[in-house]
Amino acid sequence: MEPNSPGVIAERLASTGYLADPELATVTFLAVKMQRPLLLEGEPGTGKTALAEAIAEALDLPMVRLQCYEGIDSTQALYDWDFARQILHLRALEAAGTDAEVEEAEKSLYDERFLLARPVLAALRRSPSVLLVDEIDRADDEFEAFLLEVLSTYRVTIPEFGTVAAAVPPIVVLTSNRTRELHDALKRRCLYHWIDHPGLDREVEIVRRRAPEVSETLARQVVTVVQQLRGTDSGAGAASALLKAPGVAETLDWARALHHLGALELDLESAAATLGALVKHREDGDRVRAALDRLLA
Repeated sequence: MEPNSPGVIAERLASTGYLADPELATVTFLAVKMQRPLLLEGEPGTGKTALAEAIAEALDLPMVRLQCYEGIDSTQALYDWDFARQILHLRALEAAGTDAEVEEAEKSLYDERFLLARPVLAALRRSPSVLLVDEIDRADDEFEAFLLEVLSTYRVTIPEFGTVAAAVPPIVVLTSNRTRELHDALKRRCLYHWIDHPGLDREVEIVRRRAPEVSETLARQVVTVVQQLRGTDSGAGAASALLKAPGVAETLDWARALHHLGALELDLESAAATLGALVKHREDGDRVRAALDRLLA
């Protein structure tokens, strides 16, 4: 059943382990009700992709993911033809049939069985569904313009096949790490939300929900250190030197790694041994390792 308030969508997301603050729950609810794409921007690791996955799980819908990258074009997003099968099919007909039959068969080479649906087309055909367009900022201007056209009508035309339109517009979630500024035309089509790193108490609750095997004491200690590394804890100022501050995903990885080592509380030895789950640059590892005494104090 479709949620009828931001509170209901927040509860459904929480049931999947995703804790949305009131603002995020509200914009998510509006995106569903208004059938508008939801554009999420924020630092890597703040839960943008996880929100799309949680929406699909909470609403019991299939999720289709389109991972953007430099050089992606509409072919990778929409469809392709299975040329190998088409050629084999035609050769089999040539061997078995008359010229007239072969000529007639050539007209059927572009039917359903030879069509390879890429993510955007698959989401339109499987509607209702959730379409995740991940890291749209990595694509170029031409792809952004193509995507805007599709999101304006929720239909695509395949010259050899015809027009495919979604019976129900998919719930579209676009994510961006803001490596470049997106065009205003795309932003105007979407509802927008900036996802920031959570505060200490909320991040502790996230760890407790997503990794319930981790002790409450360890979860709070881990989050306290991570908050200091991001500079979001008033006692820190440590993150300004980091090449990449850890996100929530790294917090969860670190907590789970410590749990697998049997830690119930955070100590200097286990923290140093598991930094590979928390920071992903050698320079960051050296800086954090050198500051562990102060961070754990």
